Order: sequence, then structure tokens, then C-alpha cells
Amino acid sequence: MRFDFFRRSSGDTGANPDLGAGTDASAQPDAGPDGHVAYAMLLDAQRRVMGYRMAWRAAGGEGSGVSGAAGVKALMDTLAMHLNPTPAGWLLGPQLVFVDVTVDALFQSELQSLPPQHMVLCMGVDELLDADMRSILLFLREQGFGFMLCGATALPEDLELRAIVTHFEVDARDADTVARLRRDAELGHPPVEPIASRVENWDEFDACAGRRVNVFIEGAFRNPPVRETEDALQPESLLIVQLMQMLQRNEDVRVIEAALKHDAALTYRLLRYINSPSVGMAVEIHSLRHAVAMLGYSPLYRWLSLLLATSNKGGSPFMMKKAILRGRFVELMGQGMLPASEADNLFVAGMFSLLDQLLGVSMEGVLRKVQLTESVQQAILSRGGLYGPFVALAESCELDDGQASRLSEALFLSADQVNAAQLSALVWAQDASPVAAGP
Repeated sequence: MRFDFFRRSSGDTGANPDLGAGTDASAQPDAGPDGHVAYAMLLDAQRRVMGYRMAWRAAGGEGSGVSGAAGVKALMDTLAMHLNPTPAGWLLGPQLVFVDVTVDALFQSELQSLPPQHMVLCMGVDELLDADMRSILLFLREQGFGFMLCGATALPEDLELRAIVTHFEVDARDADTVARLRRDAELGHPPVEPIASRVENWDEFDACAGRRVNVFIEGAFRNPPVRETEDALQPESLLIVQLMQMLQRNEDVRVIEAALKHDAALTYRLLRYINSPSVGMAVEIHSLRHAVAMLGYSPLYRWLSLLLATSNKGGSPFMMKKAILRGRFVELMGQGMLPASEADNLFVAGMFSLLDQLLGVSMEGVLRKVQLTESVQQAILSRGGLYGPFVALAESCELDDGQASRLSEALFLSADQVNAAQLSALVWAQDASPVAAGP
């Protein structure tokens, strides 16, 4: 069913200013405004990633989104292309995508290009409670779209409007509102999920987790300060480092296999990852020797680096996901620009740039234990060398700091190429991270 019934006519006083008076959205060219996709991760109480809040940042001014329907159209088109392609369908599994929209954006037919059951439209209280919008809101809710009410102190009194709201933005310190939402659900009202979006530190996150409130985490959110002790690496991490060093020395595969056999759980995790959909092997790999015979030392080094990132038993699933995403994002941006032989180094440089937070060890302490090439070390420590600019661009996209356009232009990468790499990394991590983080 199309949204054309709800599209405003050219004579409406509320016509979309981004399209111009008397212009129908369907008459616009497919290419939207140039810009980058930015996102925040939605975490549950166990710091697992449950979804993303997506926004569109105009090229040259990422600090503020493109207003109205133009920005939403560009974002929806980009998300549909990379997250919901035909005929594959939705590629992010059960995860939700939250998008900030305006009234005008609700009339865009591009909303049809994404699966309603995985989309939550975020709106301010004045727009969501606008009586003139009731029909389109009810229609979209019936289709399966969720709605997050932002900037409100309470749910609407109108029961029909209340039924539209599926998520409610709360302050991290506002325990009373969360309790009130829980009581409403107990009284038989449709359940509304509270979500905190302005959390400044892990103490506030823990307070939200204790109240069963999911939290949006921005890219700048960091783990507590790391330890400096020499012996901070856990036994499994040390074994992985030993194996990586043996690969770099090109030692015989039988010697490497013998070392790996000291940890049956690590062997299981490695083989499970090699046989996962993200690797895409045509045949099942049964042993380390088989893996080396099929693919060589370089891919094995990459897999071990991923396992090292997930070897901290007390590590955060959020940080694991973030590191894996960054590694894949950096690798994809470098494809076609650097030789194929550099792909594994790009992945390692991107992922290892967060290794201090993952393992709870200072970066200098990590590098004393892990022997890396000079180019990878430069990328990790100073964002210099051959790989550093790619890591810097990935980091800028995560931080949403307004530098993505400048950094991508320096690498001769278009915004479309960067967006494609970033969203493809999100999809790839769906298969990669759960396997790597397994027992």
C-alpha cells in the first residue's frame, strides 16, 4: 500500500520547503543531498547492541542534519540500498533502526523502502500530538512502524495517541518517569519502552540498566581508564599473542597447531569463526592445518586478531562490536585503493586502534606484547602511515565530529563510498561478532 493518499497537495500551506512549492516528492531525482550516515548504538543492560539511531549529516557540515524530508529521503534511500536490498531483504536481523523525522518526512514514499517492523520514527511532542497528523500516524503504526516520543515529560492522555507511542525518550536520571511507564503497562495500557539518549558515563548507564532502560551510546563513549600493569593480559590473550607472533615469523604450521592445542576452547572458537557465514568458505574447515592450506597465514593472522579483541572475559559486548565494526569499516574503505594483500592489515589496524579499551591495557602495553608492522603501529598510535587516514576517517564517522567530509576528500572517497562501507560493516558484524564472542 502506498503513502500517496496521505501526500500533501501543492496548495497545502504545509508543503515541504525542501522540495519547493508545487513540487511532488516523486518527481525529484533519486540522488539526494551529499552527506554521511551517522549512528549511535542502542545497548541493553548487558551492553549488547540491540539497534542503531541513524541520522544524515550534510557534506561539509556534519554537525547538523539536513532538515525535513530531504535529509530523511537521502537517509532512507541509503539505508534501503545497503540494509534492505532486493531480493535479500533486511540484513540487520532483529535489530531496530531509529530515525529522527519531521512531519513533512512522514509523507515521503521512501518510508516504504524499509521494513516497518524494524523502523522506529523519532518525533517531538508537538509534532506527534498534532491533531492534523492523526491519520498518517495511525496508518504508519498499523503498518508496523514504531514511534519514539522525544522531549516529553509524560505520555499523551489521549488513549488513541498513547497507542501510537512504542518508545519514550527519558533522561538517564529520571527514575520517576521510568517507574510511571512501568505502572501504566501494569494497568493494561500498551507497553512503552523507555530509552535514555543523554548518558554521560558508565555510572549513569548502570543506573539505567538497573531500571531496565535501554541506552543510546554515542561514538565518543569510552571505557574506564585502562590498567598499566605488564601482566594485565589474560592467559587466553597471551596465547593468541604467541600464535600471532609465530605466524609473523612464518613458523611451521605444525608448531603453531601444537601451540593452539593447549587451549581446546580457543581452537573451537577459531574453527567456528572460520566456518561462519561471514567468512564464506565453500567447504568446512576441520583443523588449523586445513585452514592454512586453504587460505594461508595472512587470513589466520586476521582471525586471531579478531579473537584477541574478544578474549577479555570481562570485556564489554559493546566494545567488541565497536572494534569489529571499525576493523571491517576501515578494510572496506581501503578496498580498491590499496592492494588486496593489504586488506588484512587494514582490518587489524582498524580493530587494534581500540584494543586498549577492549583488553583493559594501555596501548603501549599492548604493543610491547603484540608485534605489529610499522605501518599498523603508526595508524594505531598517531593515525599516520599508510593505514592511519582510513582509521581516522572511521573514527570521525563514529564520533560524528564534522570532519568526515574533509577526511574522505583527502582519501578521494565519495560520501556514497563511505556510507556503503559503514553500512556493509554493520551487516558483516551481524555474523562475525556473535561467533567470535562465543565460548
